[in-house]
Amino acid sequence: MEIDLPLPLLGGLSARQFMRRHWQKKPLLVRQAVPGMVPPIARPALFDLAARDEVESRLVRHRKSGWALKHGPFARRALPGLHQPGWTLLVQGVDLHDQGVHDLLQQFRFVPDARLDDLMISYASDGGGVGPHFDSYDVFLLQAQGRRRWSIGKQRDLSLQPGVPLKILSNFEAEQSFVLEPGDMLYLPPRYAHDGVAVGDDCMTCSIGLRSPAAAPLGADLLARIAEAHADALQDEPARAAVHYRDPAQDALANPAAMPPALQAFAREAVLAAVRDGEVIDRALGESMTEPKPTVWFDAGEAPGQWNAVMLDRRTRMLYDARHLYINGESFRAGGRDATLMRKLADQRALGPRELAGASEDALALLGDWCEAGWLHAG
Repeated sequence: MEIDLPLPLLGGLSARQFMRRHWQKKPLLVRQAVPGMVPPIARPALFDLAARDEVESRLVRHRKSGWALKHGPFARRALPGLHQPGWTLLVQGVDLHDQGVHDLLQQFRFVPDARLDDLMISYASDGGGVGPHFDSYDVFLLQAQGRRRWSIGKQRDLSLQPGVPLKILSNFEAEQSFVLEPGDMLYLPPRYAHDGVAVGDDCMTCSIGLRSPAAAPLGADLLARIAEAHADALQDEPARAAVHYRDPAQDALANPAAMPPALQAFAREAVLAAVRDGEVIDRALGESMTEPKPTVWFDAGEAPGQWNAVMLDRRTRMLYDARHLYINGESFRAGGRDATLMRKLADQRALGPRELAGASEDALALLGDWCEAGWLHAG
């Protein structure tokens, strides 16, 4: 992506200007970010997705009695009537299931793929919404159909309403309010409070969410991956090379149940040795950030007889660093021309005949494996 060209999507700012001026700093309202906006998915197709087991969906209703939340899947007959006010259907990860929605999400790849999460679609009847709340991540709110009024504020009081199935702010204080028409977009930094309410029926909003891993769960996931990789490495280590605990100076004990301090120190060093290598942590992070969501699976394919073009499956996550490739939770060491080729595949999500003509046999074999796994499709 050309990061220095003015983009209608960002109100005439270049991607570089947007990241410097607004990213995680302040909101941005863009009128006609997508001129002539047409919903990326039709309402019946969206409702069909909400009826599928592997698609995460939620139904939010706001009545005089309060808020109600149900989790899908939802058969069409389980959804309220189109003109019944005050309800919202949220369908998560629509980009994984619809090519048009996936293509729309690609316009936001001026942020790192490691941070780009998914595209959620909210369909609401008149007055529908999910209440005033804040997110711990950045979000782009693109109006696809109908109208929605957004009220926003840099909330200081983050206390939540008790006894409510949604995380709704108790004392929301709006500082600005906008009505978004089809094609308009609002960017909000993390923890910026907002409340969106549909104005009229047939309101469809695309929420482009960014991943912002919390330190504790991310650390736990990385430690688990490092431990597994380290255990595998130790199993492959020759028995004669294994380092065993020794205590030739150990004295006789009258209290034999006491844990020997030297053994504790030996164990601490063994664990620290596993995580001291920065490359081990980098690999665990790359595998974690490309791990498919639990509801994602791939259909097996086959490698082509002749390589003309390849394209990553829309569900495939692929990243890289200076030494490795990461794809769908796996890591590969790469260098030289093959690494350059694979990095281009990750950035472009496709390779053409000229690029594939220079691929080595090892690179083509790897691409073939990915085709058979359904991660990659040959054209």
